[in-house]
Amino acid sequence: MTIREIADQFQLVDPQDRLEILLDYSERLPPLPEEYAPLRDRGLNMVHECQSPVFLMVEVDDDEVVHLHADVPREAPTARSFTSILLEAFDGQPAAVVLDAPPDVLHDLGIDSLIGMQRTRGLRAIYAKLRHEVAQKAGAGEDGSVGARESG
Repeated sequence: MTIREIADQFQLVDPQDRLEILLDYSERLPPLPEEYAPLRDRGLNMVHECQSPVFLMVEVDDDEVVHLHADVPREAPTARSFTSILLEAFDGQPAAVVLDAPPDVLHDLGIDSLIGMQRTRGLRAIYAKLRHEVAQKAGAGEDGSVGARESG
């Protein structure tokens, strides 16, 4: 499902129901592949702006396809749910899909006004990390367009 399709689902329901849909996504976050656990355990690829420990591994392969792996504790259902939404929308997609996505996904989902400022800041940091790393790893130009990566 695209981020737009997910946002449309959220927008079709009352604000209180959006929180329930959001929390349903917490159960959809796939387990972290074993090979990434050492990185998480060393504190690498963490989203430090989040109060909860959010591990987000962003990879872009040679074909400019994004691969995401994440781990968020069940005790942080909001961050876990939002991370799950990002994985559903962007894992396996071309880098351009991530870079062309709306800049304020929380607003598009209609949940920015339903959660506190601290959570909003943390969730925006997760999304910013995703977009920044995809741009960096895909060799995006200053205008955000994806081009060939520099060899080095």
